[in-house]
Amino acid sequence: MIAQILPREVAAAGSRADAPERELFPEERALIKAAGPKRRAEFTTARVCARRALAQLGIAAAPILTGAQREPLWPQGVVGSLTHCAGFRAAAIGRTAQFVSIGIDAEPDEPLPEGLLGHISLPRERAQLARGEGPHWDRLLFSAKESVYKAWFPLARRWLGFHDAAITLEPDGTFDVDLLVPGPVSRFRGRWLAHDGLIVTAIANRTAPDRSEGCRGAGQDPFPNTR
Repeated sequence: MIAQILPREVAAAGSRADAPERELFPEERALIKAAGPKRRAEFTTARVCARRALAQLGIAAAPILTGAQREPLWPQGVVGSLTHCAGFRAAAIGRTAQFVSIGIDAEPDEPLPEGLLGHISLPRERAQLARGEGPHWDRLLFSAKESVYKAWFPLARRWLGFHDAAITLEPDGTFDVDLLVPGPVSRFRGRWLAHDGLIVTAIANRTAPDRSEGCRGAGQDPFPNTR
């Protein structure tokens, strides 16, 4: 499902069933030795998805460890993103020759918990959520923000707050992002999809400046070479 909103050069893999922990490398198992069952399951399956994506690129399986700010540490030559929610895990990976960062997120297509929207959104974002048919727009906004943070971190090496990016959701399956803090980029463009009880969002920032989704003046189609 996540592959449908990513450029074809990005390798993606997803799963609705959890993988056994025996598929982890010892270094990975050490990272979750004190974690509970839910965290162990999502950690394991997301990394199995990552290895399936790496295999699509012809890259051998390797441990996906975590950095000082809990970001995934990718093998040399690739960038990527992981996501997990109830009943779904996924990974997306691209070569650094083509992409500088990737951010993906998956969420259940259901309303946000009561009271959360005001904490994660700006007034101008909330104004666009009073729409008719479609997904749960508040959850879609939350998912898009998660993808923004994941796409931003490899570029700036710091995380964003929920109010540091303003998102405009479009009913055609795209969204625009204005970054409201100083940094290496000022805008992102992304895509979203709601299907089979899930909402997924994605941002893929191309390496070449004239094709990057993160640069000013990006083209109207965020991912012109999607599957």
